[in-house]
Amino acid sequence: MTAETAVGRPVARTPLRRRVPLGPNGPLGMLVDPMTWRAVPYMLASMFYGIACFAFLASAIPVALALVIVWVGVPLLALTMFVWRGAAMLERRLLRLAFGVRIRDPYRPSQRKNLFLRWKDVLVDPATWKDLLYVLLLLPIGIVEFVVSMVLWCLAFGLIVAPLALLLGGDPLTITDGLLIDSVPKALLCLPVGVGVFFVALYATRGMAWLHMLLGVALLSTGEKSLLAARAAHLRASRARGVDAAEAERRRIERDLHDGAQQRLLAVAMDLGRAQAKMDSDPQAARELLAQAHAGTKAAIAELRDLARGIHPAILTDRGLDAALSSLAARAPMRVDLSVKITHRPPAAVESIAYFIVAESLTNMVKHSEASEAFIRVSRQGQRVVVEVYDNGVGAAVPSAGGGLAGLADRAATIDGTLSVDSPPGGPTLIRAELPCEW
Repeated sequence: MTAETAVGRPVARTPLRRRVPLGPNGPLGMLVDPMTWRAVPYMLASMFYGIACFAFLASAIPVALALVIVWVGVPLLALTMFVWRGAAMLERRLLRLAFGVRIRDPYRPSQRKNLFLRWKDVLVDPATWKDLLYVLLLLPIGIVEFVVSMVLWCLAFGLIVAPLALLLGGDPLTITDGLLIDSVPKALLCLPVGVGVFFVALYATRGMAWLHMLLGVALLSTGEKSLLAARAAHLRASRARGVDAAEAERRRIERDLHDGAQQRLLAVAMDLGRAQAKMDSDPQAARELLAQAHAGTKAAIAELRDLARGIHPAILTDRGLDAALSSLAARAPMRVDLSVKITHRPPAAVESIAYFIVAESLTNMVKHSEASEAFIRVSRQGQRVVVEVYDNGVGAAVPSAGGGLAGLADRAATIDGTLSVDSPPGGPTLIRAELPCEW
């Protein structure tokens, strides 16, 4: 079983497309545009989908409301609510296939474990009731689209094939009560009329597709104000977590300096003072103290170098992400397969976050995963740097508050990036980060 946990994921990262990409304008453009021909079967079938949804809701909602008084209707009403939300989700996918408009699911996430409280969150979500309104409107809108489409397309094809039927010895064609096509000249006049009706049907199809798309965007998507508010709230939270992480890092550096390098340098100073005092009376002891001070100085320098590498490795600044990650992979105790496919250096913040994601992932492998090999892939995909770290360890890595993985997610969130962890029990583990940047 694969478990995936996403942390630091921004709300509605991809902007909503607000227009129907039905291809080039003009009659010939519409004629060759495949999106037009995908819209036609959708409009012909939408009425039947609307009938099914309306019939179910018209019978299920009154029954559920009537039975609420005896509590039996509560689970029935909850089930009905999830059904119409499912119908709206399916409609979003159908709109994408038919009209090319991509509408993200606008539902508010619920972290509650209690089923009743989760249902309460669904109940107070405005998107739930907008879904219901859209699903109920599918029937009248579907009827209009079906009737208009059937009349125009059947009339167009009927007029176009009328001359052929009459020339082949077919019966006269009756268009209306006062219009009988019983001769070849009349049949030939039907051809240009049929072509004209055909292009009218094309324009009507595009017009109805545009109106249907506007309705879908209005009722099935998150409003622009809500989208911006949710994004702003997410950015505020991610910035706050980033500030907390920076403050915790500062305290760690101060503690390491005080408990490590400072104590070593103090010991070196004391050894030098003692050596100076014994230089005349006991030269041998003075030489031993000088050697001890020399060793302590080298240890302090090494500790300071490691501390500086933890803040920001010099090799990352000087030679870039490929060289810095190669250095990490060379020091790892397991086999590491590294691939960095970035032609131009990303911004310094992106490089730093990508570096520490890999460093923390390798550290976790050594401590917890019992992995024997790891694979690191860094690549540019559009305007994002994608970092993937894979290992064959025991898995079960879960981001927890205050943990290393949660800290990496907070680092990524400070630049509006995301980090996800796929680590089922028994392994393997995949850590994937997407970091936006501009070159």
